[in-house]
Amino acid sequence: MANKSDQMYYDTFVACAEYACEASRMLEETLAKFDYSAMSVRMDEIHKVEHAADQKKHALMEQLLRAFITPIEREDIAMLCDNIDEVVDCLEDVLIRVYINNVSSIRPDAVAFARSLTRCCEATRQALVEFPSFRKSKKLKDLIIEINTLEEACDQQFIQAMRALHTDGSDPLEIIAWREIYIYLEKCADACEHVADTVESVVMKNS
Repeated sequence: MANKSDQMYYDTFVACAEYACEASRMLEETLAKFDYSAMSVRMDEIHKVEHAADQKKHALMEQLLRAFITPIEREDIAMLCDNIDEVVDCLEDVLIRVYINNVSSIRPDAVAFARSLTRCCEATRQALVEFPSFRKSKKLKDLIIEINTLEEACDQQFIQAMRALHTDGSDPLEIIAWREIYIYLEKCADACEHVADTVESVVMKNS
């Protein structure tokens, strides 16, 4: 178990992951209960989450600059924090694309994709909760595998969604808009996998 000063880093990782979970739930709810007239409000709400996550990240970076000793290598702390923050950024980017592409209705496979991202973010959060005890944890390895499995499932959802988009007779402008949205949805899953890969790399270097 990490000591008190070290625990700050791990607590920040978890806090940032919790922002990712909040953003993923907001994205899922926005798509599942889509209200075109409320999009600007939803954009503001998810941006507040993204900003709060940024503030946490910057506070950790400031602490890292002053720290004499760190629980793991500085580069790994910075990389992991960046990767977690990227998850939140990617989730916000999906809503931005829905908004700027002036989407008026949501395709069902996008809702299913967002639901998968919520599960992916929650598994990522759980992995980061386990991370301080990585030398003894019996759950961390399974959680990393779960994140990778969820990301692979998202890859399949992406392929099937893109296939349907290009074969169901959609309007060309709709195809352009949704192609971009699906790409950004997949980026969210990739970002979760990058967090898991970084955690796994740190564990290997420090075990």
